[in-house]
Amino acid sequence: MSASMRERHNVPTVTIGAFPTVSLTRRRLAEIMVADGMAAREAGGAWLPKAVFSSNGQGIALAGRDADFARAMAQADAIHADGMSVVKASARTRAPLPERIATSDFFHDAAVAASAHGLRFFMLGASERQNAAAVEAARRMYPDLQIVGRHHGYFGEGDDAAICEMVRASGADVLWVALGKPRQEFWSIANRERLAGVGWIKTCGGLYAFLAGDAPRAPQWMQDIGLEWLHRVLDDPKRLAWRYLTTNPYSLYRLMRHTERG
Repeated sequence: MSASMRERHNVPTVTIGAFPTVSLTRRRLAEIMVADGMAAREAGGAWLPKAVFSSNGQGIALAGRDADFARAMAQADAIHADGMSVVKASARTRAPLPERIATSDFFHDAAVAASAHGLRFFMLGASERQNAAAVEAARRMYPDLQIVGRHHGYFGEGDDAAICEMVRASGADVLWVALGKPRQEFWSIANRERLAGVGWIKTCGGLYAFLAGDAPRAPQWMQDIGLEWLHRVLDDPKRLAWRYLTTNPYSLYRLMRHTERG
């Protein structure tokens, strides 16, 4: 997390699984989003977007195996705990996390805050069908939310400049990037300067699948005890079983080995 963002918002951080993780509530993170969005409007092209990423078992394991991904995560302005395992690992640190900030939950806090303060969203990623369905669902749930643009995620590196110009021309304050790990983090860092004037770049993984109704959320009790991953595996075993089988043990090791103690 950048020193400027820590100082601007007085945000405590704690190292969990080798990631400097913000110790905040979802509501407070949404308030910071609003403040940064407003500041970006005043600064215009002098404002470098804040890259806000998430931490979960998959990302913690990936950072241990992929040095490029670890470097991309290190350039984030804020990393929040998307996985319950990260929250539980924080319990013995100097700054235990007050709650899990799952991106699929945080979007709703962000949408309420954005609606109240007139912030504008741009939604990038997923398939054309799923992107359109997610935007339609968000507009239905939050009639006052300004979604000023959208674009699917099936594009190549040669399209980056044009897409960034589209985002800037839309007047978006927050760009949601759903390209999957690690592409979304690599893309966000690589294109941050092209997006000058946008308040936040917020990675969001499978958010659009949840908004579009393509992927059901786990029951609350499974979320509370950190078994949402199991619910996802049972829902889509062919795609996810091997991922979690290989990442969960390694991420647990990294959580134990690379989490600071209080």
